[in-house]
Amino acid sequence: MLDRDGYRPNVGIILINGKHEVFWGKRVREHSWQFPQGGIKPGESPEAAMYRELLEEVGLLPQHVKILGRTRDWLRYDVPTNWVRREWRGSYRGQKQIWFLLKLVGRDCDVCLRATNHPEFDGWRWNDYWAPVDAVIEFKKDVYERALTELTRFLKGIESRGDYLVRVAQDTTRQPDEG
Repeated sequence: MLDRDGYRPNVGIILINGKHEVFWGKRVREHSWQFPQGGIKPGESPEAAMYRELLEEVGLLPQHVKILGRTRDWLRYDVPTNWVRREWRGSYRGQKQIWFLLKLVGRDCDVCLRATNHPEFDGWRWNDYWAPVDAVIEFKKDVYERALTELTRFLKGIESRGDYLVRVAQDTTRQPDEG
């Protein structure tokens, strides 16, 4: 299901823990990491799609999370032509996503990457809030930054992207203490 501009409706999920760290999933048999996301089926609301994808990809149920917020509108990204299936070329441009910010109110052990017969991830970890912007595949960087930036309005005490970049730069230039 594509819109008239060639974008597939989709949801993105930013799941945080009590330290404002984000869930970061490693795609099955790949060396790439991303946030959970997935398509919205015909007749399905973005919220229903989000809960379905959360269960399918992370194994979490509605009682394991609290919705903190969502993006006001669709965020779009284009997929490079060489990543598009041959039969979709010419009509498919990319994804348009509603992003949800969820807080884990369950426990880490509630995460189950094998909740379905077709897992999306084979590993996961908690990561600094802003780290995914610099780690995700290039064509998703802008949408990740826009989603994370817009959703900070629902969080108290989260460092800005600029402060995060300064902190990371300082951490990499510090020399270990000599004993």
